[in-house]
Amino acid sequence: MNLSKVKLVVTDMDGTLLNSKHEVSSRFFNLFSELKNHIHFVAASGRQYHSITHKLNAIKDDITIIAENGGFAKQGDQEFMVTNLSKEKVHYLIPLIRKISGAYTVLCGKNSAYIETKDQRFISFFDEYYFKYEIVDDLTKITTDEFLKIAIYHFESSEQYLYPTFKHLDDDVLIKVSGQNWLDISHPDANKGYALKHLQEKLKITKEETMVFGDYNNDIEMLKLAHFSYAMKNAIPKVKEVARYETESNDEQGVESILELLLKAKKNKPS
Repeated sequence: MNLSKVKLVVTDMDGTLLNSKHEVSSRFFNLFSELKNHIHFVAASGRQYHSITHKLNAIKDDITIIAENGGFAKQGDQEFMVTNLSKEKVHYLIPLIRKISGAYTVLCGKNSAYIETKDQRFISFFDEYYFKYEIVDDLTKITTDEFLKIAIYHFESSEQYLYPTFKHLDDDVLIKVSGQNWLDISHPDANKGYALKHLQEKLKITKEETMVFGDYNNDIEMLKLAHFSYAMKNAIPKVKEVARYETESNDEQGVESILELLLKAKKNKPS
Protein backbone atom coordinates (compact mmCIF):
# COMPACT_ATOMS: atom_id res chain seq x y z
CA MET A 1 0.00 0.00 0.00
CA ASN A 2 1.90 3.04 -1.28
CA LEU A 3 0.48 5.91 0.77
CA SER A 4 3.16 8.31 -0.44
CA LYS A 5 1.19 8.94 -3.65
CA VAL A 6 -1.82 10.42 -1.76
CA LYS A 7 -2.47 14.09 -2.55
CA LEU A 8 -6.07 14.51 -1.40
CA VAL A 9 -7.51 13.46 1.99
CA VAL A 10 -11.28 13.63 2.54
CA THR A 11 -13.04 12.85 5.79
CA ASP A 12 -16.61 12.84 6.99
CA MET A 13 -17.23 14.62 10.30
CA ASP A 14 -19.80 12.92 12.58
CA GLY A 15 -18.92 9.31 13.32
CA THR A 16 -15.57 9.73 11.56
CA LEU A 17 -13.33 12.70 12.42
CA LEU A 18 -15.47 13.81 15.39
CA ASN A 19 -15.60 11.57 18.44
CA SER A 20 -18.89 10.72 20.15
CA LYS A 21 -18.65 14.00 22.09
CA HIS A 22 -18.53 15.87 18.73
CA GLU A 23 -14.90 16.91 19.30
CA VAL A 24 -11.91 17.15 16.96
CA SER A 25 -8.73 15.88 18.61
CA SER A 26 -5.60 17.97 19.14
CA ARG A 27 -3.76 15.02 17.56
CA PHE A 28 -5.58 15.72 14.28
CA PHE A 29 -4.62 19.41 14.27
CA ASN A 30 -0.98 18.52 14.96
CA LEU A 31 -0.98 16.02 12.09
CA PHE A 32 -2.65 18.53 9.77
CA SER A 33 0.07 21.11 10.45
CA GLU A 34 2.68 18.57 9.31
CA LEU A 35 0.69 17.21 6.39
CA LYS A 36 -0.68 20.43 4.88
CA ASN A 37 2.37 20.96 2.67
CA HIS A 38 1.99 17.44 1.23
CA ILE A 39 -1.78 17.01 0.78
CA HIS A 40 -5.00 18.97 0.33
CA PHE A 41 -7.56 18.28 3.08
CA VAL A 42 -11.35 18.17 2.68
CA ALA A 43 -14.03 18.03 5.38
CA ALA A 44 -17.22 16.58 3.86
CA SER A 45 -20.34 16.49 5.99
CA GLY A 46 -24.10 16.64 6.16
CA ARG A 47 -23.58 19.53 8.59
CA GLN A 48 -24.02 23.12 7.48
CA TYR A 49 -20.95 25.09 6.39
CA HIS A 50 -21.01 27.29 9.51
CA SER A 51 -21.07 24.25 11.79
CA ILE A 52 -18.07 22.66 10.06
CA THR A 53 -16.04 25.88 10.19
CA HIS A 54 -16.89 26.19 13.88
CA LYS A 55 -15.32 22.76 14.50
CA LEU A 56 -12.32 23.42 12.23
CA ASN A 57 -11.92 27.16 12.72
CA ALA A 58 -8.13 27.01 13.13
CA ILE A 59 -7.64 25.52 9.65
CA LYS A 60 -10.78 26.59 7.75
CA ASP A 61 -8.87 28.87 5.35
CA ASP A 62 -6.46 26.07 4.36
CA ILE A 63 -8.98 23.37 3.45
CA THR A 64 -11.97 22.63 1.27
CA ILE A 65 -15.34 22.21 2.94
CA ILE A 66 -18.12 20.15 1.36
CA ALA A 67 -21.24 20.93 3.39
CA GLU A 68 -24.90 19.88 3.38
CA ASN A 69 -24.01 16.46 1.87
CA GLY A 70 -22.59 18.07 -1.26
CA GLY A 71 -25.10 20.89 -1.65
CA PHE A 72 -22.46 23.54 -0.96
CA ALA A 73 -18.67 23.55 -1.31
CA LYS A 74 -16.03 26.16 -0.60
CA GLN A 75 -12.24 26.02 -1.03
CA GLY A 76 -10.73 28.46 1.44
CA ASP A 77 -12.72 31.64 0.80
CA GLN A 78 -13.70 30.63 -2.76
CA GLU A 79 -17.15 29.11 -3.27
CA PHE A 80 -17.03 26.53 -6.06
CA MET A 81 -20.32 24.65 -5.90
CA VAL A 82 -23.93 25.37 -4.95
CA THR A 83 -26.54 22.75 -5.81
CA ASN A 84 -29.92 24.21 -4.95
CA LEU A 85 -33.20 22.55 -4.09
CA SER A 86 -35.87 24.60 -5.87
CA LYS A 87 -38.42 26.63 -3.92
CA GLU A 88 -41.17 24.71 -5.72
CA LYS A 89 -39.83 21.43 -4.31
CA VAL A 90 -39.52 22.97 -0.85
CA HIS A 91 -43.12 24.18 -0.92
CA TYR A 92 -44.30 20.73 -2.02
CA LEU A 93 -42.27 18.81 0.58
CA ILE A 94 -42.79 20.89 3.73
CA PRO A 95 -46.54 20.08 4.04
CA LEU A 96 -45.76 16.36 3.58
CA ILE A 97 -43.24 16.43 6.41
CA ARG A 98 -45.65 18.28 8.72
CA LYS A 99 -48.01 15.28 8.51
CA ILE A 100 -45.42 12.85 9.92
CA SER A 101 -45.73 12.31 13.65
CA GLY A 102 -42.44 12.95 15.43
CA ALA A 103 -40.69 14.56 12.44
CA TYR A 104 -38.69 17.78 12.82
CA THR A 105 -37.89 19.82 9.71
CA VAL A 106 -34.72 21.81 9.10
CA LEU A 107 -34.72 23.93 5.96
CA CYS A 108 -31.04 24.37 5.11
CA GLY A 109 -30.26 27.64 3.38
CA LYS A 110 -26.97 28.93 2.08
CA ASN A 111 -26.96 31.72 4.68
CA SER A 112 -28.74 30.03 7.57
CA ALA A 113 -30.79 27.04 8.66
CA TYR A 114 -34.48 27.50 9.53
CA ILE A 115 -36.80 25.61 11.85
CA GLU A 116 -40.42 26.26 12.78
CA THR A 117 -40.61 24.15 15.94
CA LYS A 118 -40.19 25.59 19.42
CA ASP A 119 -39.71 22.13 20.98
CA GLN A 120 -36.74 22.69 23.30
CA ARG A 121 -35.85 18.99 23.34
CA PHE A 122 -35.19 19.09 19.60
CA ILE A 123 -33.57 22.54 19.61
CA SER A 124 -31.06 21.46 22.28
CA PHE A 125 -30.02 18.52 20.10
CA PHE A 126 -30.17 20.36 16.77
CA ASP A 127 -27.97 23.15 18.11
CA GLU A 128 -24.91 20.85 17.88
CA TYR A 129 -25.28 20.46 14.09
CA TYR A 130 -26.46 23.93 13.05
CA PHE A 131 -24.32 26.81 14.28
CA LYS A 132 -26.33 29.48 12.45
CA TYR A 133 -30.12 29.21 12.42
CA GLU A 134 -33.42 31.04 12.81
CA ILE A 135 -36.74 29.97 14.31
CA VAL A 136 -39.57 31.09 12.00
CA ASP A 137 -43.36 30.76 11.98
CA ASP A 138 -43.62 29.20 8.50
CA LEU A 139 -40.80 27.61 6.48
CA THR A 140 -42.67 28.15 3.23
CA LYS A 141 -42.62 31.94 3.70
CA ILE A 142 -38.82 32.32 3.56
CA THR A 143 -37.87 34.26 0.43
CA THR A 144 -34.41 35.68 1.11
CA ASP A 145 -32.17 32.61 0.89
CA GLU A 146 -31.13 29.80 -1.46
CA PHE A 147 -32.10 26.33 -0.25
CA LEU A 148 -29.53 23.51 -0.29
CA LYS A 149 -31.55 20.69 1.27
CA ILE A 150 -34.23 19.72 3.74
CA ALA A 151 -33.00 17.73 6.73
CA ILE A 152 -35.58 15.79 8.73
CA TYR A 153 -34.98 14.39 12.22
CA HIS A 154 -36.80 11.62 14.08
CA PHE A 155 -35.83 10.71 17.63
CA GLU A 156 -36.36 6.98 16.99
CA SER A 157 -35.42 6.05 13.41
CA SER A 158 -35.19 7.95 10.13
CA GLU A 159 -35.20 4.76 8.06
CA GLN A 160 -38.31 3.37 9.74
CA TYR A 161 -40.42 6.49 10.27
CA LEU A 162 -39.28 8.95 7.58
CA TYR A 163 -37.94 7.14 4.52
CA PRO A 164 -41.20 5.31 3.59
CA THR A 165 -42.98 8.66 3.11
CA PHE A 166 -40.48 9.90 0.53
CA LYS A 167 -39.00 6.86 -1.22
CA HIS A 168 -41.45 7.20 -4.15
CA LEU A 169 -39.86 10.60 -4.93
CA ASP A 170 -36.40 9.09 -5.49
CA ASP A 171 -36.49 9.83 -9.26
CA ASP A 172 -37.18 13.51 -8.65
CA VAL A 173 -34.99 14.39 -5.63
CA LEU A 174 -32.16 12.70 -3.75
CA ILE A 175 -33.43 10.92 -0.64
CA LYS A 176 -30.58 9.99 1.69
CA VAL A 177 -30.74 8.32 5.11
CA SER A 178 -27.71 10.16 6.47
CA GLY A 179 -27.77 8.92 10.06
CA GLN A 180 -29.73 6.84 12.53
CA ASN A 181 -32.10 9.77 13.07
CA TRP A 182 -31.57 12.00 10.01
CA LEU A 183 -32.94 11.92 6.48
CA ASP A 184 -31.89 14.48 3.84
CA ILE A 185 -33.78 15.59 0.74
CA SER A 186 -31.79 17.49 -1.88
CA HIS A 187 -31.19 18.06 -5.57
CA PRO A 188 -30.45 14.74 -7.39
CA ASP A 189 -26.82 15.82 -7.93
CA ALA A 190 -26.22 16.99 -4.36
CA ASN A 191 -24.10 14.27 -2.80
CA LYS A 192 -20.57 14.25 -1.40
CA GLY A 193 -19.26 12.21 -4.32
CA TYR A 194 -20.56 14.68 -6.91
CA ALA A 195 -18.80 17.55 -5.13
CA LEU A 196 -15.61 15.52 -4.63
CA LYS A 197 -15.50 14.57 -8.32
CA HIS A 198 -15.60 18.26 -9.26
CA LEU A 199 -12.80 19.00 -6.80
CA GLN A 200 -10.65 16.15 -8.13
CA GLU A 201 -11.06 17.53 -11.65
CA LYS A 202 -10.35 21.09 -10.48
CA LEU A 203 -7.15 20.02 -8.69
CA LYS A 204 -6.21 17.41 -11.32
CA ILE A 205 -6.01 14.69 -8.66
CA THR A 206 -6.83 11.08 -9.54
CA LYS A 207 -8.71 8.36 -7.70
CA GLU A 208 -5.35 6.64 -7.05
CA GLU A 209 -4.14 9.83 -5.29
CA THR A 210 -7.25 10.19 -3.10
CA MET A 211 -7.91 8.99 0.46
CA VAL A 212 -11.45 9.04 1.93
CA PHE A 213 -12.85 8.17 5.38
CA GLY A 214 -16.55 7.54 6.13
CA ASP A 215 -19.08 5.71 8.26
CA TYR A 216 -22.62 6.14 6.87
CA ASN A 217 -24.78 6.00 3.71
CA ASN A 218 -24.04 9.59 2.71
CA ASP A 219 -20.32 8.74 2.44
CA ILE A 220 -20.67 5.91 -0.09
CA GLU A 221 -20.44 7.99 -3.29
CA MET A 222 -17.21 9.66 -2.21
CA LEU A 223 -15.65 6.42 -0.93
CA LYS A 224 -16.05 5.02 -4.45
CA LEU A 225 -13.89 7.87 -5.78
CA ALA A 226 -10.83 6.92 -3.70
CA HIS A 227 -8.35 4.09 -4.03
CA PHE A 228 -7.50 4.58 -0.35
CA SER A 229 -11.06 4.27 0.96
CA TYR A 230 -11.47 3.65 4.69
CA ALA A 231 -14.55 2.58 6.65
CA MET A 232 -14.52 3.36 10.34
CA LYS A 233 -14.85 0.38 12.68
CA ASN A 234 -18.16 1.94 13.78
CA ALA A 235 -19.39 2.24 10.16
CA ILE A 236 -22.59 0.57 8.97
CA PRO A 237 -22.21 -2.67 6.95
CA LYS A 238 -22.96 -1.00 3.57
CA VAL A 239 -19.99 1.33 4.02
CA LYS A 240 -17.67 -1.54 4.97
CA GLU A 241 -18.71 -3.36 1.80
CA VAL A 242 -17.73 -0.36 -0.36
CA ALA A 243 -14.50 0.67 1.38
CA ARG A 244 -11.22 -1.06 0.52
CA TYR A 245 -9.80 -0.73 4.05
CA GLU A 246 -10.99 -0.37 7.63
CA THR A 247 -9.59 1.70 10.49
CA GLU A 248 -10.37 2.10 14.18
CA SER A 249 -13.53 3.84 15.37
CA ASN A 250 -14.01 7.58 15.70
CA ASP A 251 -13.57 7.26 19.48
CA GLU A 252 -10.27 5.44 18.91
CA GLN A 253 -9.00 8.14 16.52
CA GLY A 254 -9.08 5.88 13.48
CA VAL A 255 -8.59 8.80 11.04
CA GLU A 256 -5.58 10.08 12.97
CA SER A 257 -3.97 6.61 12.99
CA ILE A 258 -4.02 6.46 9.19
CA LEU A 259 -2.87 10.07 8.87
CA GLU A 260 0.18 9.19 10.98
CA LEU A 261 0.98 6.39 8.53
CA LEU A 262 0.47 8.83 5.67
CA LEU A 263 2.84 11.34 7.25
CA LYS A 264 5.51 8.67 7.72
CA ALA A 265 5.09 7.62 4.09
CA LYS A 266 5.48 11.21 2.92
CA LYS A 267 8.59 11.74 5.06
CA ASN A 268 10.18 8.51 3.82
CA LYS A 269 9.37 9.15 0.16
CA PRO A 270 12.57 9.42 -1.92
CA SER A 271 13.17 12.98 -3.12
